[in-house]
Amino acid sequence: MSSGECRLLERFCERGPIVEIIKYPHPTLRHRSKPIRRVDASLRDIVREMFALMYEAQGVGLAANQVDLPYRLFVANLGGEDRGPDEELVFINPVLSHPKGSAEAEEGCLSIPGVYAPVRRPAQITVSAYNLQGEAILKEMDGLTARVVQHETDHLDGVLFIDRLSETAAADVKDALAEFEAQFSERRSANQIPPDQQIAERLAGIEADYCS
Repeated sequence: MSSGECRLLERFCERGPIVEIIKYPHPTLRHRSKPIRRVDASLRDIVREMFALMYEAQGVGLAANQVDLPYRLFVANLGGEDRGPDEELVFINPVLSHPKGSAEAEEGCLSIPGVYAPVRRPAQITVSAYNLQGEAILKEMDGLTARVVQHETDHLDGVLFIDRLSETAAADVKDALAEFEAQFSERRSANQIPPDQQIAERLAGIEADYCS
């Protein structure tokens, strides 16, 4: 782990989490996020928290839906073993276009830990978005970067990688998903997860403040 990751995780542990990564089949993972219309200090704090959570879980990307928030943004860092703050990427209101080619590779998800399966996606895409400073991003991407950007943008539309599996691959992960569903039901029965309507109302309230 890089020194930058360690410092961020130290602050994360000292302060305690603002948000946490939710697990499948939490309803917010199926929420289609709306564009963000303003960025303030609170949102920047959440972005820092998302990076800390992503590093702690050893992930390369994390969408706001995965921390139970309706913001149309995701964070990523594909810098490898020595990655640090200089490689951190924030995509606000991403839009994908100009898909080219096709490639299949194994994917996983921090909201479905331990489950991996091959997913076919366009090999190359163009992404337009904004960073935390309000600067426009317009990049053509391929390889792992293109895959991560597509995976995380899917999250913002309420789409999970398991929705894109072949029939054979879906059958292979069926039992694992059933276990996650059972755990979710147990937590909800124990009142550890609120009802769907309460979750929807909370997300709508946040959207009223930040989203268009």
